[in-house]
Amino acid sequence: MKRSAAKHIIVGIHVTERVKQAGEIQRVLTAYGSNIKTRVGLHDAAAGGSKSSGIILLEMVGAEAKCLGILKKLNAIQGVEAQKFVF
Repeated sequence: MKRSAAKHIIVGIHVTERVKQAGEIQRVLTAYGSNIKTRVGLHDAAAGGSKSSGIILLEMVGAEAKCLGILKKLNAIQGVEAQKFVF
């Protein structure tokens, strides 16, 4: 009998107003901290300061419904778009 592998849930977050929304985004990430295994932030660190947009990638663990609950909270923040990738 073939055994099904655990799902890998990745949440991609595109932030268009990174500096302005950082506090609110961090509050959501902290609330889901026990479900975030890996967090990677990508932004254009140009000379003379950082750009206002960026991407955050999260590797989620735990119950799928709980892990995906973060999407609604993040998408409610102006200047933030969050999407899921499930493998």
